[in-house]
Amino acid sequence: MSPKPRANDVKERLVEAAIRLIDDGGPETLQARKLAAEVGVSTMAVYTHFGGMAALVDEVARAGFRRLSARLAEVGETGDPVADIFSLARTYRQAVAEQPQLFAVTFGQSAPGGKRATLSDLTTEEGREAAQEGLEAFEHIVRAAERAIAAGRFRPVDKYQAAAQLWSSLHGFVTLEASGHFGPGEQGIDHILIPLGITMAVGLGDTVDQAERSTRAAIAAWRARTGNAGQGEND
Repeated sequence: MSPKPRANDVKERLVEAAIRLIDDGGPETLQARKLAAEVGVSTMAVYTHFGGMAALVDEVARAGFRRLSARLAEVGETGDPVADIFSLARTYRQAVAEQPQLFAVTFGQSAPGGKRATLSDLTTEEGREAAQEGLEAFEHIVRAAERAIAAGRFRPVDKYQAAAQLWSSLHGFVTLEASGHFGPGEQGIDHILIPLGITMAVGLGDTVDQAERSTRAAIAAWRARTGNAGQGEND
C-alpha cells in the first residue's frame, strides 16, 4: 500500500497545479473541480487545505512572489547600484513575460472565480509585516535603491518610497507590454523601458551621463548572464 500523502505535500501539489492551470488556460480555469482532478484528490481537499478558493488564490500569489524573488536574487550586486536597478528591471520583466497569467493573479490584476489576492502597502511598516513573500521580492529593489542613495547617485529620500517609484514605473511598463501596447518581441525594452529607467534615475537624483553608463553596464551584464547577443538594444 502506498503511504498516505502528507497534508503539506497535498497542499503544495494543489498550489503547483493551480499555477499550471492558470499558466495554461488563464485565471478562469482555476476551479476546485479542475484543480482536484489535476492532483487526483477529491474536490473537498481544496476546502480542507485552504478553507476556500480565496485562500487558495492568496497562496498562489505568495508562490508567485517567491518565484519572482528567486529570479531577482539571481541578479546579484555589483559596484554600480543603478546598473543593478536596470538589471533587476530587465529580470523582473522577463519573469513576468514568461508567466503573465500567474503574475496577473500575483499582483491582483485578475481574480480567479471572482477572488482577488490580498495585497498590502509595502511602503508602510504595517503592510510589510503582513506580506512576507511580497516584501522579499520588493526588498531587492529597496536594497538597490538604498545603495544608490548611499553612493550619492540618488537624493537622500526614504528608500521604500524611492523603490516604490521605481517599481511603479517598471510594473506599468510590464503591464502595458503584456497587453501588446509596445509591439511584438522585445522592441519595447529598447524604445521604452531603457529610456524610462534613465528618466527615473535622473528624477531620483542621478545625472544623465551616469545613468546612461549604468544602462550600458546593465546591458553587458544581461548579455553575459543569458548569452543573449542583445541585438536591437542600445549599445
